[in-house]
Amino acid sequence: MRVLIERATTADAGEILTVQRAAYVSEAQLYGDPYIPPLIESLEQVRKIIEGAVVLKALDAGRVIGAVRGQVSGTTCLVGRLVVAPDHQGRGIGTALLTALHEAVPEAQAFDLFTGHLSEANLKLYRRLGYRETSRERMDDHLTLIHLRMRPDRSLPQP
Repeated sequence: MRVLIERATTADAGEILTVQRAAYVSEAQLYGDPYIPPLIESLEQVRKIIEGAVVLKALDAGRVIGAVRGQVSGTTCLVGRLVVAPDHQGRGIGTALLTALHEAVPEAQAFDLFTGHLSEANLKLYRRLGYRETSRERMDDHLTLIHLRMRPDRSLPQP
């Protein structure tokens, strides 16, 4: 399998939304909440995000199998909606997407993201890539968000 990562266009919004919904079903089940934002986001909202942010897609034989968003705010890139199609998870695609996002936003001095406290696979991935916990935010009885930050060392040569 050869995965290609490139910038998404608004024409990709439907496929990205489909992958997003498929990827977040397990999160909704984990937290017992079918109304989490990634599952109720509209096609028009995804199109607007693609127009105003750095959105990367992962392709396998022309099929969108993953995506990630980066919104620059000052010197920080806010990372969101890292998704990989369920039938492609565990193959390094999430790592490749996050690494490509870090490279696509060279001006960022930090990358911030959050995930739920029960999302162990997500936390493991983020920590492996150098993200460190900065805070916890209790949303309700069944959800605490863990906020993480990664500060890239731009002085080192990139592999």
